Amino acid sequence: MKTNGKKKRLSLVCIVLYGLGAGSLILYLLFLCFPAFADRFNQTFANAGRQILSYLTVLFPFSVAELLLLFSPIFLGILIYRIVVIHSKSAAGMRVFFCRAGAAICLIATLFVFCFAPGYQGTTIDKKLGLERTPVADEELYQTALLLTEKLNSLSDELTVLDSGSTVMPYTIAEMNKKLIAAYETYTAGKSFPNHFYSRVKPLLTSKLFSYAHITGIYTFFTGEANINVNFPDYCIPFTAAHELAHQRGVAREDEANFIAFLVCNASDDAYLQYSGYLNLFEYVSNALFSADIVRGNDVWSRMSPRVQAEERAFAKFFERYRENVIASASEQVNDLYLHSQGEHAGTRSYDLVVDLAVAFFRNRLSTAQSTF
Repeated sequence: MKTNGKKKRLSLVCIVLYGLGAGSLILYLLFLCFPAFADRFNQTFANAGRQILSYLTVLFPFSVAELLLLFSPIFLGILIYRIVVIHSKSAAGMRVFFCRAGAAICLIATLFVFCFAPGYQGTTIDKKLGLERTPVADEELYQTALLLTEKLNSLSDELTVLDSGSTVMPYTIAEMNKKLIAAYETYTAGKSFPNHFYSRVKPLLTSKLFSYAHITGIYTFFTGEANINVNFPDYCIPFTAAHELAHQRGVAREDEANFIAFLVCNASDDAYLQYSGYLNLFEYVSNALFSADIVRGNDVWSRMSPRVQAEERAFAKFFERYRENVIASASEQVNDLYLHSQGEHAGTRSYDLVVDLAVAFFRNRLSTAQSTF
């Protein structure tokens, strides 16, 4: 009787999860058809789901998602053992196994749709911020790069620099997190998007491995965690953390998360957070400028403070050891496929589309070519 009761209870769980999976599919189709509905859902139910997951996992000092990844070979071994040794003995056993596996997939899909998917289908951030996102002219790229350079030069005087040329973040990750949360509070004051709540980023224990995959950070929707790679140079870390925290707050598209990360770093009263935001944005803009007009790109570089130039050279030297490898190629292909599946037609190149947002943001300042912020 006990065994039969257990089977019946597990079957009920499977039915519930399949029902949630079906409901999630309908909900996802509604997101696709009605962006305003996706926006509303993202700000209410999805935000509540993200906060609940974040509050549950913030209790752990380590990344729960990373722990699951590290133990995944063991889970895979157990899975294979159960298929080969236990369930393969009968057709009924195989049906039970695949029923449970399908239910697990439905659970993951439900978490994705309820907590993160609406951010991909809602109104774009340029409309939310009242920006005019239009095709970017080479002159606008050039002037935007000059504005960013001017600000970076003024900030670089306040920084501590190593012999390698890299700057030093003058506080711990925990202190950086407090500063970022305060900056989010400042930036989101009086705004309905993105949402603001307390959370903290999780440094990845296997950061060096993630460096080989060219991953500076990752938001895991099924645990609600903003994870960051702390193996990268210091100036990358605050911007990356702000980017992943943006995902945690419902900013799903990569270019939009990049732009929110910049705006939040800019809203901080801390010089290093500002420097991190400006330099990371400058790299996107200058890369686009060099592709469009190498002469103007070199002109901007010549105007850059020697300290910032040294930072860029130090980063190039650091990244060279990770540039070409099988892990990076596989990681990019997987990420590209995922982004395409969510309607980001540029795939991994969508990160670079932050240039359009940056130019739109600075456009009203370009007539005078002076930084007033």
